Amino acid sequence: MNKTIRRASVFSLLLVFALLLRATWVQFYEGQALADDKDNRRNVIETYSSPLGNIIVAGKAVTGSARTEDSDLAYKRTYTNGKLYAAVTGYASQAYAPTQLEGIYADLLNGTDTRLKTVMDTLTNQRAQPGDVITTIDPAVQKAAYDTLGDKKGAAVAIDPTTGKILAVVSTPSYDPSSLTDANTAAGAWKQLNADPDKPLTNRALRQPLPPGSTFKLVVAAAALEDGLYSSVDEKTDSPDPYTLPGTVTPLGNENSSAPCKDASIRVALEYSCNTVFAKMAVNLGQDKVRAMAEKFGFNNAEQDVPVRAYESVYPSDMNQSSTALTGIGQYDVTATPLQMAMVSAAIANGGELVTPHMVSSITDNGGDVLKNYDDEAKTTRIVSSRTAEQLQSAMQSVVTDGTATNARIDGVTVGGKTGTAQHGENNSQTPYAWFTSWAKAGGKEVAVAVVVEQSNAARSEVSGNGLAAPVAKAMMEAAVSRN
Repeated sequence: MNKTIRRASVFSLLLVFALLLRATWVQFYEGQALADDKDNRRNVIETYSSPLGNIIVAGKAVTGSARTEDSDLAYKRTYTNGKLYAAVTGYASQAYAPTQLEGIYADLLNGTDTRLKTVMDTLTNQRAQPGDVITTIDPAVQKAAYDTLGDKKGAAVAIDPTTGKILAVVSTPSYDPSSLTDANTAAGAWKQLNADPDKPLTNRALRQPLPPGSTFKLVVAAAALEDGLYSSVDEKTDSPDPYTLPGTVTPLGNENSSAPCKDASIRVALEYSCNTVFAKMAVNLGQDKVRAMAEKFGFNNAEQDVPVRAYESVYPSDMNQSSTALTGIGQYDVTATPLQMAMVSAAIANGGELVTPHMVSSITDNGGDVLKNYDDEAKTTRIVSSRTAEQLQSAMQSVVTDGTATNARIDGVTVGGKTGTAQHGENNSQTPYAWFTSWAKAGGKEVAVAVVVEQSNAARSEVSGNGLAAPVAKAMMEAAVSRN
């Protein structure tokens, strides 16, 4: 073989080797990347080639699957009472990425979760039968919140303090997830929902922190009692009325100018929601101690999963004393979700211990066998001492019986609560947020609730936690403690 032919042969072999390498790369690396690409329609076709698993509420599926016509996507997701449960389920769409529980458990619900595979599925490389998501939601409590919020813009959360089970997650205005499931019609609904100024796709219960206003006074009171600043909720405080914010000439007054807020005890200050008492209390404690207590309750936690990731509720840092004073009344840069404020009431109601809040009880395979039990994994954390919790429970009861939360009274039920009206807009130029957080106990049943109403048809002078939010909480508490 002459030199030229030998060189050509070697070159040809190198080309073949390069071709083999390229084919191997495409098959085993790029092929998998293409298979996993979210824009690969084959994935969508496979996902909707058969019915999805379901999300279960109180033993009944609130989701389903329906046969499609004239489409290469054989099935589409359906919802029962979609608007009622949208803040829980989210949506599974042929056109858009799934959200909420539909997104978190997408692999379980479409059968690609490896835990679902049987030996036969593995041998035949077939997709497994899908599993189900069993929620902790109580349909009676969920419906009570949704119906009572009505056309108001707001949100509500209910938790069983003893187990951490989330009994209700409601955000209004809501939307029907069914409008987004079909690829042929989803685009119009998507455009309309995103253009709506009321933002119905936003989960206000978990993912929209707002100034909590006077409901945050519970956190400040807890810090003062735990620190020993005051020995009980009935010890008089050293609180002028009005209170001049430190380093300024700005007086801070109270909503009710005739309220007995001067040197008021924590009990009386909670009953009348005395700004002066808690603003000064926050300054006396110092921002670090208030922040430490807030963080015990769950503030400043960027990884609050229930299992949907809740937005972080914030207690700020690096403040001067006047700003610290304002945080004492839940203003300045303090923000909280309804979930967070329900957690505050839950810990107080549960003797100072917070059980990890969760809205999924378990996940199961197609045969009903449990793959993971979240109820068993719930952790209990001591937030405040049992004595502090008892003191705050007593004071919160006084708020309902003798103070600003009379609309939360329920005959035959022990109820404790705290109202809040948070300023909104520059110089409080916009309608305030109405808050209420509470707990109820009766017949061995317990519930903790938080409600926020962002906007309603009420006149500005009528916006209050007691007027707008407490009736919603009352309906939820009644439904919870009377459930079978």
